[in-house]
Amino acid sequence: MQITDSDRAAIRFVIERQLEAFQQEDAITAFSLATPGIQVTFQTPENFMEMVRSSYEAVYRPRSVLFENLAIVNGALAQPVLVLDPEGNPRRALYQMEKQPDGSWRINGCFLVPIEEPSI
Repeated sequence: MQITDSDRAAIRFVIERQLEAFQQEDAITAFSLATPGIQVTFQTPENFMEMVRSSYEAVYRPRSVLFENLAIVNGALAQPVLVLDPEGNPRRALYQMEKQPDGSWRINGCFLVPIEEPSI
């Protein structure tokens, strides 16, 4: 899979835009940045926002956000993002990204992974 600098910038922009939409309680914008498959699953922006609010507090209300390098996870392009949840606990959000037929990028899921402390 060939990823250009333009793709990297577009992917980051989509994720940043969704994070901003969560902060502003803008369910319509947040939902619009998800893939058609995610949209079919949740059916409405309100259903989508409620799922994020109840299960993904680390990305719904992050204290801080740090983008890492793109990666391939289980055969899919993923954007790892380090976040601090509202309580200050570090998490890694793995955003699965999918390029649409029109060339735009959308979010096809997000998985929160705890960050393990290094052993000494």
